[in-house]
Amino acid sequence: MIYPIVVYGDPVLKKKGKDIKEGELDVKQLAEDMFETMENASGVGLAAPQIGMSIRMFVVDATPMADDEDEDEEGLSGFKKVFINPEIINEEGEEWSFEEGCLSIPDIREAIDRQEELTIRYFDENWEEHEETFDGVKARIIQHEYDHIEGILFTDHLTPFKRRILKGKLQNISKGNVKTSYRIKAPLAK
Repeated sequence: MIYPIVVYGDPVLKKKGKDIKEGELDVKQLAEDMFETMENASGVGLAAPQIGMSIRMFVVDATPMADDEDEDEEGLSGFKKVFINPEIINEEGEEWSFEEGCLSIPDIREAIDRQEELTIRYFDENWEEHEETFDGVKARIIQHEYDHIEGILFTDHLTPFKRRILKGKLQNISKGNVKTSYRIKAPLAK
């Protein structure tokens, strides 16, 4: 099932997600639906709050980014995972800047600084626990989606000045006055 993407201004995007209890919901089906929704919107990551669910779950599939490169130096091809109740244990390395976008904030891309490596503990869709370290673009995708389940948007990392410059665009997104190739759910749409 393809969900509409909740866009900027919806309170669910600013709430910290709740942990999921095993057996509480069908995480395999939800993961399938989230992958389908994300692929339909040409994204590489999608967090549950972006489909209106305030829970600690997100999916990533960086394969489309690997297709854009001549050589897949980052190993993004096949980097497809489900993260349930994740906890970032450690972030380290120098901060590096990279232009990020977000399905919940269409048509806005900005350079965001993030640390280059992270270690994360999480459950997959089979409720198997993992602890892994990721770096580079993989770490960045995870950090972006992890922010979503913490109630943080990439625009929150911008300077107040930059946010003021984007204020009009963000208000238009909240009203649904934005063109996307996917269905959206805008909080202020009439």
